[in-house]
Amino acid sequence: MSYQILNYDPILKNYEADIDLRMNLYKKKHKELVKRGKTLSDFANAHHYFGFHRTEDGWIYREWAPAADAVYLTGDFNHWDLTACPMQPLDGGVFELAIPASSGLTPGQRVQTIVIHNGQTLRRIPLYATRVVQDPHDNSWCAELEETLELFPWTDANFRPEKTPFIYECHIGMAQEEGKVGSYREFRENILPRVKDQGYNTIQIMAIMEHPYYGSFGYQVSNFFAASSRYGHSAELKELIDTAHSMGIAVLLDVVHSHAVKNTAEGINEFDGTDYQFFHSGAKGNHQAWDTKLFNYGKNEVLHFLLSNLKYWMEIFHFDGFRFDGVTSMLYHDHGLGSAFSNYDMYFSMNTDTEAVTYLQLANELVHQINPNAITIAEDMSGMPGMCIPIRQGGIGFNYRLSMGVPDFWIRTLQEQKDDDWDLGKMWYELTSRRPKEKNIGYCESHDQALVGDKTIMFRLCDAEMYTGMSRLFPKTPTIDRGLALHKMIRLITASCAGEGYLNFMGNEFGHPEWIDFPREGNGWSYHYCRRQWSLVDNKDLYYANLNAFDKAMVHLLKEERLLDKATELLLLNHGDKVISYRKGNLIFVFNFHPQRSYDGYELPMPKSGNYKVVLSTDDEAFAGNQRIDSSYVYTSRVQSDGRLGFQCYLPSRAAIVFKKK
Repeated sequence: MSYQILNYDPILKNYEADIDLRMNLYKKKHKELVKRGKTLSDFANAHHYFGFHRTEDGWIYREWAPAADAVYLTGDFNHWDLTACPMQPLDGGVFELAIPASSGLTPGQRVQTIVIHNGQTLRRIPLYATRVVQDPHDNSWCAELEETLELFPWTDANFRPEKTPFIYECHIGMAQEEGKVGSYREFRENILPRVKDQGYNTIQIMAIMEHPYYGSFGYQVSNFFAASSRYGHSAELKELIDTAHSMGIAVLLDVVHSHAVKNTAEGINEFDGTDYQFFHSGAKGNHQAWDTKLFNYGKNEVLHFLLSNLKYWMEIFHFDGFRFDGVTSMLYHDHGLGSAFSNYDMYFSMNTDTEAVTYLQLANELVHQINPNAITIAEDMSGMPGMCIPIRQGGIGFNYRLSMGVPDFWIRTLQEQKDDDWDLGKMWYELTSRRPKEKNIGYCESHDQALVGDKTIMFRLCDAEMYTGMSRLFPKTPTIDRGLALHKMIRLITASCAGEGYLNFMGNEFGHPEWIDFPREGNGWSYHYCRRQWSLVDNKDLYYANLNAFDKAMVHLLKEERLLDKATELLLLNHGDKVISYRKGNLIFVFNFHPQRSYDGYELPMPKSGNYKVVLSTDDEAFAGNQRIDSSYVYTSRVQSDGRLGFQCYLPSRAAIVFKKK
C-alpha cells in the first residue's frame, strides 16, 4: 500500500519499505490490543480496574505483579501490619483484595503495598496510586487514599482549544514570587489572569506527574497516575483547569512516557521484584545519560499502563492534550545521543526503535479518539519524517513538533557571532524550514534555556547589567539598549516565522533576570532562584514592564490576524544592510538587524499598491524603544528605483516594524 506521506516528501520514496514496515507493525499491534467492535479507548481502561475503587461494602484493590510470590496491603487502617491483608492471586499476575467498610479504611489514610519476591519483603507504592505524599520527618513517600466517588463539578463541557496555540509553558511550584513551592490554588488565582491578559490561549504545565526529586523539573516520574501533592490536592488541579477553560485557555500536560525514575521505594521500578516488569531488562533498560529506566514498548501490559495513563489525565482532569517529553530518546536505540541526523538513513535503520514508534502512533490515535480537538506536541530534535503526519497517511500522528533547532540557532548566534556578522540567510532558513505538511511550535527559548548551566536570551544579552541597568529612571547603557532591542526583535521574528504555533516559558516574556536553580545541597536548599519575580514586571519604573507590554502587543496582533496559519513570503533579504522583510497574511514585517546603521528613505517592496500604516514597532517608547518611528504616518506605495512596487521608509538600527495595508 502506498501512503500519502510519500507524495509530500519525494526522498521518502526511497524508504517506502520502511514506511510500510512502520504501518504494518502499527496495524498488527492495534489488532492485538483492540477486540472486534471495540476501540483503543475501550482498551485503555486499566485505571478503572487496577488500584482502589469504592464498592457497596468498602473497597476493591487490584494490582499487577506477575513475578510476586505474594502481595499484601498495609497502612494506617491495619496499624501497618505487613501481612494482615493478603491479596488473592488471579490470572495474568493480577492480585485482588476486597476490603470491607468495617476495616476502617477511609480516604486520607496512608497505605503501602507489600510484595514478597524470592523471599524478599518489598515495600512499594501502589502502581495506580492517585495521591502520593512525602513524610516531612523522614522524607519517605507513601500513597494516600483518595475518595474515588467524589465528582468534581465541571463547567467546561463546551470548551474547545483554539486551533493555533500560543503556549505559556509553566511550572506550578515556581510560579510564585515567595521563596516556596507554589500551589494549584495560587496559580489559578494569581497566574492565570496574567496569562489571559498577555494573550496566550494555552498553558503547558510541567512537573504534574509525581516525582520524588523536585529538582528534576518533573522529568523523573515515580507515580504516573498521581498529580503531585506538593502543590495541593487533585480537586485543586481540576479547579485550575476548569477555570482556565472558562477563560478560553487550553491546558496541556507535559507527559513523560520516555523514561521513569529508577527509585524502587517511590516509583514503579522493580515493583514485583524484577527489573523487567515495565522496563527492558539489564543495560537496555537504563538510560545512562539520564540515570533513569526505559520502558519496554513491545510489551502489551506496558502499553496498557501507558495508554490508560493518557486516558486518565484526559478523562479525570480534562487535560486538552500533551507535550510528549523525550521523543527523540524513544525513537532510537541509542536515544539520539551525539547524532546530527544529517541524512534519511539515520531515521530508517536498525537503530530505529519500531516498538516505540508504534506506541507513539497508538498514543496519538487514542488521544484524538477521546478528544478530536486535542493537541499533541512531540519533543523531537531528530526531525523524524512523518512525525506530524496523520497515521492513516503513513505518519506518527502528532499535531506539532517543537522547533528545537530555533533556540539552538539563537544560542549559537548570540554566543559565537558579533552582531555585524549575523547571517540573515541562515536565520531565514532556520526559522522557515519545515518538513512538508508538518506543523511546528516555534520558540526562541523554553525552560531548557532558563536553567542553571544555560542562559536566557535576555541574560545572554545583558548579563550582570540586568541587576543595575534596568531602571527607567536612568539613561540606558549601550548593553541594555542592545539587549532590549534584540530581545523584542528575536521574539517577533521567531513568533511570526518559526511555526504554526508559538511557545514562551513563564517569565521570559519580560526578560526574567535570573536562571532557575531548584533547592539542593549545593545552594543550601534555597528557593531564591526557584521562583518568578512578578514584582519586576509590575514595577513601571523598570524596563521589564516595557518588554512585557511588547510581548502582549505582539501576541494579540498575531492572534487577531490569525497570522500563524498564513504562508510566509520573503520580500527582501539584504545581508550587507542587515535588512530582512517578508509578508505574512495582511502584514508586512521589516527588520533592521544592523547594530549601528539606520537607513533614511530605504526602499521596501510591497506586494500590493495602496496605503500602509505601522501597527507594531519594536522602537516604540512604550516598549522601551527610542521612538524613532512615527507610527501615525501613512505610507503610499509607488514604483521604486528598481521598478518594483513599494515605498520608502526610515529604518532605524536594531528595530523592527510591522505594516498593514489600510
